[in-house]
Amino acid sequence: MKKLNLLLTALLISGAAISQKWTSDLTKQWDPVPEIITPGEGTEPPSDAIILFDGSNLDSWESSKDGGPVKWIIEDGHMTMVKGSGFIETKQGFKDIQLHIEWRTPADIQGSGQGRGNSGVFLQKKYEVQVLDSYENETYVNGQAGAVYKQHIPLVNACKPPGEWQSYDIIFTAPRFNENGSLFSPARVSVLHNGVLIQNNVSIQGTTENVGLPNYDPFNPVQPISLQDHSNPVSYRNIWVREL
Repeated sequence: MKKLNLLLTALLISGAAISQKWTSDLTKQWDPVPEIITPGEGTEPPSDAIILFDGSNLDSWESSKDGGPVKWIIEDGHMTMVKGSGFIETKQGFKDIQLHIEWRTPADIQGSGQGRGNSGVFLQKKYEVQVLDSYENETYVNGQAGAVYKQHIPLVNACKPPGEWQSYDIIFTAPRFNENGSLFSPARVSVLHNGVLIQNNVSIQGTTENVGLPNYDPFNPVQPISLQDHSNPVSYRNIWVREL
């Protein structure tokens, strides 16, 4: 009887081991193999990024007013908004993206609240991540730097002093629509400001509106990224995007 028990125990152990190996093999996946890329170091973008602005020219951008040349100024590797020149936008359209962009508000402080270092990054020309000098500058909190304008307050204020370069790293998922034009899923966005998470996969309520409520209407989901002319000489540099 003792030998029989030992034999049964050995069989059970052996069977369990075979079952574990079978289960382990069953849950292993070998394809598709992820593409190999070179990650960026420092200010260098990853190897699969689309360079939108490297400081040398504005070939990837056009005026939102008329599709003509951009009238913003390039100097010392960055571009600066010229008052009255209007919004600019990428010639290429995008859907789901990872966007890196660096910005700087003027060191010479002019104005207060929304009148101080105001610009914005518009995803698909519809959804604004606010750019503002929010360093010791009081304004409504869903309009400060890093806000999804008038929709989501940033988790923290990570602003540097005026005149210093800052960065946004934005992960954006475009909205989806049903065949009848109704909304299937809203746009979503995460934002890191100077490396700090300030928007955590929030649901965008609709188009950015200064007056009125946000809304969703069906549109071609491949749209440009645009930068706002808000009459303040905000500067930008090192802009790149990865399509997801």
